[in-house]
Amino acid sequence: MDLLVGHATFRPSTVSSLLADALDFAKGSVVIDAGCGSGVLSIIAAKLGAGQVYGVDAAEDTVAIASANAEAHGVIDRTQFFEGDLFEPLPRGIQADVLIGDVSGIPDELAAATGWFPSGLSGGPTGAELPLRMIDEARAWLSKGGRMFLPTGSLQDEESILGKARSAFGNLKQLAERNIPLPSSIADHPALLELLKEKVVKLSQIGSRFLWTARVWELRP
Repeated sequence: MDLLVGHATFRPSTVSSLLADALDFAKGSVVIDAGCGSGVLSIIAAKLGAGQVYGVDAAEDTVAIASANAEAHGVIDRTQFFEGDLFEPLPRGIQADVLIGDVSGIPDELAAATGWFPSGLSGGPTGAELPLRMIDEARAWLSKGGRMFLPTGSLQDEESILGKARSAFGNLKQLAERNIPLPSSIADHPALLELLKEKVVKLSQIGSRFLWTARVWELRP
C-alpha cells in the first residue's frame, strides 16, 4: 500500500501486517485505531467495512498525513484523525466496537539503538509502560461486547502487558505469531545484552541468527 509518511511518522512494520491480517469485525462497526501512524490500519479497517474509524497518534502531523492517505485510498468519508496522547484528543462519548491498540513499543534504549521508532514514540524503559497505560484506559472507550486487538513482542516486557490485559479484560486469545530475525548489529548491542540479562526481553536462536517474536491478541471483557 502506497502511503505518505513524515519524519515523525511510525512506518508500517511486520507487526502492522500481522494486525491487518488478524482484523475481523462486523460491517458498520465503530473502530478506534490508537497509534494510527500513517493511518494504514484505519484505512484497512474502513476497507473491511467499518462504519466509522477514529485514528489517533502522538506523532507530529498525524492529522495531515493520515487524512491524506485516507483520501488517496478512498476512505476519507469514514475516517477521522486526531493528534495527541492515547485517547485524550478523541471526542467524548465515543463507544467503539473495535479498538486497535497498536502502541506496543520496545525499551527506550533499544529504540534509540535500532532507529525503528521516531524520537519519543517508543514504549518506555521496558517497552511496556505505554501499552500498560493504554490497556488501563481502553475499557472506557469500548461498547458493551467490544473487542481490542493488541500486539505484543518479546523485545519488550511482554509478560507485564499480558498480565495487565488479563486483569483488565479477562478473556485473552492469541490470533497470530511470527518470529522475526534480529539484525546482527542489534543482537550484540550493549543495551540489548543488559535487557536480556535482566530478563526484560527474550530471544530465540536458529543457528547463528537471533529472532524475536511478535504476537497479536484479541481481548474481550
